Parts: sequence; C-alpha cells; structure tokens
Amino acid sequence: MIAFIPYDSFSKFDESKLMRLCEFYPYVFNSREKIALSHQLGLYIDSVRKDERYASLNGIADLARVMVETRKHISFPLVYRLLKLTLVLPVATATVERCFSVVKNVKTKLHNRIGPDFLNACVVCSIEKEAFESVTNEAVVNRFQKIKSRRGQL
Repeated sequence: MIAFIPYDSFSKFDESKLMRLCEFYPYVFNSREKIALSHQLGLYIDSVRKDERYASLNGIADLARVMVETRKHISFPLVYRLLKLTLVLPVATATVERCFSVVKNVKTKLHNRIGPDFLNACVVCSIEKEAFESVTNEAVVNRFQKIKSRRGQL
C-alpha cells in the first residue's frame, strides 16, 4: 500500500511491489491483465507526477477520489482496480480476523464435537450479534411452532 502513497510526488512508488501485490490475487488480475498493468503503472506514474491536482493529496483515499474526478480511472482501469484493492484489504483482513477470533471462542473443548452446520450457525450468531439482538424470544418460539414436522408443540 505504501507504493501508492502520493506524498513527495509519489516518492515511495514502486512498480515491482505493486506487481507483487497483484500476484497474490490471480482471480482479480489474469495473466494478460498483469502484463497490461505493468505498462499502465509506468504511464500512470508519469501522468500523475506531472499533474498539479495530485501534488497535495493526503492519502490513498484522496488519490482514488482525484483519479475519479480527473477521469484517470478510465485511462488506467487496471491501476484503479489495484488501488481499490489496496483500499479494501485492511477492512477485509480485519473482518476475517474477527471471524477467526469468534470461531476460536465458539469452538472450545465443550463444543469440540459439534458438527459443521451447528458450528456455522453459532459463529454467525456470534458475529451478527446486533441483528440477533433485535429478534425476540417470542418470534423464535412462534417460528418453531409454525414448523409442522415437530414431535410436540412448544
């Protein structure tokens, strides 16, 4: 992500690091797009270093905004895709880490023998606490009462 930071006229820009980043995402960039991205990155950096509108940006989010305002996201679509990927990565990584933490808390020694479906349900309930807090006990009981395949009525 540092390679995209616009400080000091993109002094930290490093095409090799950005190309390495796209190697980690083969579903986002196919082999033809990787070759095209390499060419686009060279043209892109020359273009933005000459443009005064890119001189006083505060970060990657500002860079993405100005790319859209100046319509460079159309001229350099692969560079823009890589920039969007770098903006999403911290959020996606934090979400995955949060899910793993929940699984670690749910799958204890006591719950070690539960099946994958029940584990998945427990994890979803734990992750989506806010949504489940709005569901009342009466709503759950009513839902189960409407299911006809029960042995006894609740």
